[in-house]
Amino acid sequence: MSTNNPTREASQGHAQESPIKPVQPEPADKAQIADKTQVIEMREALRQALDEEMTRDARVFVIGEEVGTYNGAYKVTKGMLDKWGPKRIIDTPISENGFTGLAIGAAMTGLRPVVEFMSFNFSFVAADQIISNAAKMYYMSGNRFSVPIVFRGPNGAAAQVSSQHSHCVEAIYGNLPGLIIVAPSNPYDAKGLLKSAIRNNNPVLFLESELDYGNKMEIPTAEYLVPLGKALVVEQGKDITLVSHGHMMTFCRQAVKELAKKGIRAELIDLRTIKPLDIATIAASVRKTNHCVLVEEGHLFSGICAETAFQIMEHCFDALDAPIERVCQKETPMPYSKALEKETLPSVHRIITAVLKALNR
Repeated sequence: MSTNNPTREASQGHAQESPIKPVQPEPADKAQIADKTQVIEMREALRQALDEEMTRDARVFVIGEEVGTYNGAYKVTKGMLDKWGPKRIIDTPISENGFTGLAIGAAMTGLRPVVEFMSFNFSFVAADQIISNAAKMYYMSGNRFSVPIVFRGPNGAAAQVSSQHSHCVEAIYGNLPGLIIVAPSNPYDAKGLLKSAIRNNNPVLFLESELDYGNKMEIPTAEYLVPLGKALVVEQGKDITLVSHGHMMTFCRQAVKELAKKGIRAELIDLRTIKPLDIATIAASVRKTNHCVLVEEGHLFSGICAETAFQIMEHCFDALDAPIERVCQKETPMPYSKALEKETLPSVHRIITAVLKALNR
């Protein structure tokens, strides 16, 4: 039996590619894209990515609860049933384990499903399908069955939806070989990363935030891709490295502005892809700033910050002038109370406090 790791292959560019070639090469940055732009919300950016990939490849279809007649729980698939019909926009019963297994089987036999979970908390109902089949089938079949499938939907907290609808799943699924994990923080990345995820021949968990769907951004009208496995330096700095992903980038950007008022220039990195982790970009920054603070919405114990911190110490321990600081959700189920929810989650204040501690100020 082959011992190939599909996630590792994806990170090194050796994963099996779709026989349909991209319309355009991946741009290195936005400046290489045609100058025509549009201002759209993240939900529209995701919709455009789905629509463009369904146009490009007849094997792509969307399946999930309320994706069709109801236009999607968060209106990401609005109007797509009318355009593509019920064979490619498939409404399902409330049966995550069933339609996830169906989609995995479809991926194994040549199609390219995009599964929408109304909340990634509901993916736990389908955990056996994701963990035992999607993540392992390529390995267990001796490379005979690829599973080109995307699982997408909102991850983490929204606004007072309490414990069972607020969990961050990236650390749980990140522990499993065979899965690629992506977390966009803005409409530009959301569109480019989703298109790349759909074209990838490995199972991809595409983690969005309900709180980001209405965020607007100017993005190109021309087609573009954002490569998987590559972090982005959002803000250049020299004093400390700040690393985060997904919705927490909103707080990190605000923290960077406040820190600048104190004369602290923080370098901000957006992971974009959590697994495979772009440790090279992070390490290069830490070697420059000699200090690091990691921020995630998930819990402290066994989280993405914990893994990232250990890899930083493996790659550039001697460059650190102080211990790495972490800002994470406090070790409790998410409260329903608005005040307690705010207290539990990372905040701009907590990020700034961690930066000042790391810099001994």
